[in-house]
Amino acid sequence: MAPDLLRKRWGVAFLASAPLTLSTAVPAWAQGLSTVHLGGIAPMAVAIGAGGFAILAVTVVRTMLKDGRAVKRHANEQIAGLRALVDDYENLIAGNRELTIVWSQEAGIAPRLLGQPGAVLPVGRPLEAALEFHAWLNDADATRLARLVEDLRVRGETFTARLETSDGRLVQANGWITGGGAALRLRPEPQGAERVRPDADADSLRAVLQAQTSPAFLRDDKDRLVYANDAYLALTAALGKAGSETQPAELLDAAALQPHFEHCRASNGPVTLPLDLGPKGAFELVEFPVSGGRAGYLRAPLMAPSLAPVETGLTHIAGIIAALATPLAIFNARRELVQFNQAYAALWNFPSGFLTPGLDERAVLDKLRTEGMLPNQVDYHTWRARHLESYTRKAPFESEPWHLPDGRTIKVISAPASPEGGVIYVFEDLTERLELESANKAMSNVQRETINALSEAVAVFGTNGRLTLCNPRLSALWKVPMNALGSSPHIDQIAEASGRAIPQDGASIWRDLKRGIIDLNPTRTDQAGRIDRSDGRLLDYAITRLPDGQTMMTFLDVTESASYSKVLKERNDALVAADRLKDAFVENVSYELRSPLTNIIGFADLLAAAEGEGLNERQRAYIDYIRASSVTLGVLIDNILDLASVDAGIAELNPEPLDVTTLIDKARAGIAATFPAGSGEPPNLVVEVEPDLPVFIADGTRLVQVLYNLLSNAARFSPPGGEIRLSVRHRAERMLFVIEDEGPGLTDEMKSAILTRLDSPHPGRQRGAGLGLSIVRTFVNLHGGTISAEPREPRGSRIVVNLPRDSALAGVAE
Repeated sequence: MAPDLLRKRWGVAFLASAPLTLSTAVPAWAQGLSTVHLGGIAPMAVAIGAGGFAILAVTVVRTMLKDGRAVKRHANEQIAGLRALVDDYENLIAGNRELTIVWSQEAGIAPRLLGQPGAVLPVGRPLEAALEFHAWLNDADATRLARLVEDLRVRGETFTARLETSDGRLVQANGWITGGGAALRLRPEPQGAERVRPDADADSLRAVLQAQTSPAFLRDDKDRLVYANDAYLALTAALGKAGSETQPAELLDAAALQPHFEHCRASNGPVTLPLDLGPKGAFELVEFPVSGGRAGYLRAPLMAPSLAPVETGLTHIAGIIAALATPLAIFNARRELVQFNQAYAALWNFPSGFLTPGLDERAVLDKLRTEGMLPNQVDYHTWRARHLESYTRKAPFESEPWHLPDGRTIKVISAPASPEGGVIYVFEDLTERLELESANKAMSNVQRETINALSEAVAVFGTNGRLTLCNPRLSALWKVPMNALGSSPHIDQIAEASGRAIPQDGASIWRDLKRGIIDLNPTRTDQAGRIDRSDGRLLDYAITRLPDGQTMMTFLDVTESASYSKVLKERNDALVAADRLKDAFVENVSYELRSPLTNIIGFADLLAAAEGEGLNERQRAYIDYIRASSVTLGVLIDNILDLASVDAGIAELNPEPLDVTTLIDKARAGIAATFPAGSGEPPNLVVEVEPDLPVFIADGTRLVQVLYNLLSNAARFSPPGGEIRLSVRHRAERMLFVIEDEGPGLTDEMKSAILTRLDSPHPGRQRGAGLGLSIVRTFVNLHGGTISAEPREPRGSRIVVNLPRDSALAGVAE
C-alpha cells in the first residue's frame, strides 16, 4: 500500500510544480523583454522555480510520512485484534475438557497443544506427553492412532476413532485438515453407570448416577434403594409410585425382585433383568456391584442395529428394511444414521460396533476413504460435497457408478427419506452383473467371429420367422446383399430377394424351407437334405431346432466335392475291376502256362536222356538251355501264384524244425538247374554254416524259395565264375542268412526291388529274376523277419535276411 501511495504523491507533486514554475518564469521573461536585460533575468527565474519545486516536494514528503504512520498504526491495531481473538479461541479451547494438537505444514515447527492435559492424560502428566501415544493409550490403540495421524498428515485422510486409555477411559479422536496443516482433537467420552469402578466412594457414585440421562439408582448391601437420580424419580412418578432421592420407590414388588436379588448376590458382574413397564415400554434393568452395595440403571432392550428405533415416519418400514438383501441406509436431515440393514454393513465390511445410530455420514465416508473403499478422487472433499448434495434433492437420483479400488462397481441411488428431510441410500453391487455382461459380450463376439469364419452359410430364425443371426457366407451363397440381411428380414422377404437373384427356383426353395422353420410342433425333428439348384450348385442343408425355440439353418456348397466324389468313385470302380481282372489273369495264365511248360520240360528231359542218338554237342547245349529256361519259368509261375495267394490273404506258413544244411542243398540244386554246365562258367558258391546252430523252426518250402531267389539274383549280377558266399549264423533268438557277391553292386532299382514288387530287367546275364526279390520280401515278412541290402567294398553287394529262430512263436503275417 505504501509504494502505491508514494508513486501517487510523486505524480501529484510533479504536476503541481510544473504550472508553478511556468507561472513564475513567464512574468519574469516578459519583464526582461521589456527592460532588455535578458542575460541577468534568466538565472533568477531558474532559481525561483527550483525553490518552489523544493518547497512543494517537502510538503508532499511530509504528507506521505504522515499517511504511512497512519497505515502502520491501523495495521498494528488489526494485528493486536487478531492476537486477542486467537487468545480468546485458545482460552475457549483450553477451558473445555478436551485436548487439541495442531501440526503445521512447515518443517521444523513443533506441534501446538491446546486444552487441558487432564482431560485425556493420566494425572500428573505434562501437556507434551500427549504426543507420546504409547504413554497413555493401550498398545493397540496407540499404534492405530499413530497410523491414522500419519495418514492424516501425509495423505489428508480425515478420521474419527474411539480409543481406550491405559487406565480404561474412553477417548473420542477426530482428525481433520486445516488451512495450514492438520489437527487432532481428543475428547473424553462421558462415562456411563456401567463404567463406575466398584471401589468408588458414595459421593462419586451419586455424582455419576445423577449425570446419567437414563434412570439410575444405588442399593446398599441389604438390597435397599438408597439413592435414585432425577430420571428414575420421574419414571416412578409416572407409574404412580411416590419416592424421594434418598428413599426411592421400587419399580416391582419385592416378590418379583427376590430372584433377581439372589442372582445379583451370586454374581460378581453385571446382571440383567427384563422389565415390562406397560405404557412406558420395555426396559432392561442392569445392576452391578459397587463399594457397599450395587448400582443399577435402566436401558432400552438391546436390538440388532437393523432394528434400532428410527425417525418418526420411518418406523413402519423397519421390518421391511431388515429383511431386504439389498444394502440400504437411511440418514436424517442432520446427516445422522438412523436405519440400516446387515446387507449394508456387509457391503462395506464395517467392523462390529462402528455403525451406530447418530453416526454422521461424513464420518462414514471418511472411514471408507481411510480403508481405501471409495473411488479414487483427486479432490476428495469436492467429491464428498457433491455426494452430500443428495440431502437437497427432492426426487430420486442415481449417481455415476462407484468404481472401487478392489475391483467392485457399486450403483448408488439416493431418494428423500421423509418430508422433514434425510436421505435413503440404496446400493447395488454391479460387479457380477458387469462381469457376466462382459463375458457374454466377449462370448457373443467370439461366436460371431467363429460363425463369420465358417465355410458354411448360417441363418438363425426366431419364432416369428425373422432372421436374428447370419454370416456373410449366407449372403454370398444366396446372392442376397448383407444390408438386406442385417435388417432382420422375414423369411418371406429373403425368399423374394432370392427369387430376384435366382429367378428359376430361388423363391420356391425358400418357400419349401419355410415349412421347417415356422413349424412349432414340439415333436418335430431336425431335417437335412440336398438342394440341386438351377444354376448347377449343390447345397447340403440342415435345419436344427435350438433350445430357446429358435431355428438354425446351415447350407454347405458341395458342388466341387460332389464332383470329386463322383470322379473318385468312378476311379475306384475301375481299380476294383482291374484288380479282379488281374486275379483272373494270374489264375488263368498260371494254370494255362503250367500245362505246356510241363510238356516242354518232359520232352527236354527225354531228349537229354537219349545218349548219342543223333545229337551233337551243340544240340545238347540247346536242350540244356531249354531245360534251364523251363526251370526258371516254373519258378516264375510259382512266384506269381504265391504272390496272388498273399494278396488274397490265404497264404499260410507251415513251420517245422528244419535242417539248415538241407535247405542250402535244395537251393544249390535249383541254382545248378538254372545254370547248367554247358551255359558257361557256373558261379562259385561258398557256403559257411556256423556249427552248433540251435533248432530252427520255419516253413522249409518258403525258405528254399527265398534262398534260391537271392542266390540266383546274385549269380545273375556276378561275373562268370564269380564267388557267391552264403553265411548262416545265429544271434540270440535270431537266425541270419547273409548272401555276398562280386557283382557291380546295388543299384537304386535293386534297393527298391527289395522293398517293392519291382525287379528291373537288365541286359545279358544281369536281367532281373522277375518277381524274385518281391517274393523274398513277402516270405521274409510272413516269417516275422527283415531283409536289408548294403554295398561291399571294393565291389559287390551284401543282403542280410534276419529271421526269428522260431517263426511259430513270432506269429507275424503280413
